[in-house]
Amino acid sequence: MVQPLDILPTKASYSPAEPAAVELWIPDGGTAVLTVWHLGERVQTHEGCASGTLTLDSLGPGGYGIELKSGGETVRTAIEVAADPRARLRYGFVASYGPDKDVQPVAELVRRLHLNGVQFYDWAYRHADLMGGGPEYSDALGQPVSLATVKELVRTVQAAGSRALGYAAVYAAGPGEWHNWEQHAMLTPSGETYALGDFLFLLDPAAQPWLAHFTKELADATSSIGFDGFHLDQYGYPKRAATPDGALVDVADSFVQLIEGVRNALPASHLVFNNVNDFPTWRTAPTPQDAVYIEVWPPHTTLGSLADVVNRAKAARRDQPVVIAAYQHVYDAADQQAADRATALTMATLFSHGATQLLAGEGDRVLVDPYYVRNHPINRDTAAFLARWYDFLVEHDELTLDPRICDVTGSYAGMYNDDLDISYQNAVVSDRPEPGTVWRRVTSVPGGFAIHLINLLGQTDTEWDEPRAVPQSPGEGRLRIRRTRGTVPRIRYADPDQQAKLVEVPVELDGDYATAILPPPHLWQLVYVTEEPARAPRTPAP
Repeated sequence: MVQPLDILPTKASYSPAEPAAVELWIPDGGTAVLTVWHLGERVQTHEGCASGTLTLDSLGPGGYGIELKSGGETVRTAIEVAADPRARLRYGFVASYGPDKDVQPVAELVRRLHLNGVQFYDWAYRHADLMGGGPEYSDALGQPVSLATVKELVRTVQAAGSRALGYAAVYAAGPGEWHNWEQHAMLTPSGETYALGDFLFLLDPAAQPWLAHFTKELADATSSIGFDGFHLDQYGYPKRAATPDGALVDVADSFVQLIEGVRNALPASHLVFNNVNDFPTWRTAPTPQDAVYIEVWPPHTTLGSLADVVNRAKAARRDQPVVIAAYQHVYDAADQQAADRATALTMATLFSHGATQLLAGEGDRVLVDPYYVRNHPINRDTAAFLARWYDFLVEHDELTLDPRICDVTGSYAGMYNDDLDISYQNAVVSDRPEPGTVWRRVTSVPGGFAIHLINLLGQTDTEWDEPRAVPQSPGEGRLRIRRTRGTVPRIRYADPDQQAKLVEVPVELDGDYATAILPPPHLWQLVYVTEEPARAPRTPAP
């Protein structure tokens, strides 16, 4: 079988001090032209490229689109150059560690989707005894684990330019270890121990004996396995409890003490704490960790509720990446295309609000369940869709994930403001995600504005985990901008499904305003507006 035209970055992310490179596959010994783009501007061209690894010219920090053309065919990828490797988190997962596991598909997914963090889910022997299983063991739910495979995966993920984060539950012990910790149990009002079925029992995460034990377990795993950090998990309950000695536990406060304790013990580790259903983001976001991570459940079932969760997270901690674990159960309940559309609208909501989604992992899986072992295999079309959207996110990083971005919809758009807005002949524009509308958001970005247009025409509701209908077209959009004296607006647009890189559209001047016609959005259209100096009008002679 002939390898089709393809391109893949050698790593998920690069530092400015290292050369970025791409691996090329060009059929039949042919050659190709490679172009590097930054926000729609050509920054490099490489002619006569052959199959193999191509090192690019030096690139400054930012996101770049990479285009490879050969024989009338074009393929694309993206590259991130990150001055601060912790400023973004595009999170993936692994959840199987058998002795015969092929780790290369994991490496390829990390590179193709630019996953710069990978959660090693349920790698440990037991929740309260991470390293006690020896070279090979079954985990607490009977899954086979080879420690050699875990270590090989860690090395593979790191070599692909990503970080390996070991999963660790912060307050859980199984039946075999519970006798060591039951004096710190968190009790229900009726006196029973809070538990996850009969599988795990919950204790105060800030109890000093537990905290000393837990941090030592993490330190031992770091030195033995080589993890870059840890995913610190909880289950969302209880929020308040009593211990057997009658002490009252405010669990939010205990989580803060635990995170601070882990940071003190592991100052260099990358730490991600799970705020289950947004609890207690308002307390943990300011703590010394490296992302604001939230696993959502009802009542956070709509696109609007996802947007609200992200906005609250950014209000609590603007300078850190926000990651939402939104499990797309829809893949188990609907056909692939309807599920892909649901995932696309979920990603459009999160990406446009400056957050990412924990979704893809292993070599070809997406998450459909909180027990990551029960994941869903994807087909070639879904894999291509995910690559296209993750490429788009990286290429337009400065317009989506920059922490300086602010929502200014209420200040610029609408009849009273009349500064910057869009209208459609065949659709209503809405400030909120409403079925049958185009959801419009205006954001201030460094150097201009980014407008996000999410097409909800054809949808009967805005549930993010339900099958989505084929979107209907709102027709062309008319963008109207109040001009600043001495400038002319420059308008570019892109769409992950229809126009991967930003392209410019003509602008017509009309007195104090400028207008432009935009093509219909498919599911998500990104519009970039800047102001360019205009030639000053000639001053009449006196």
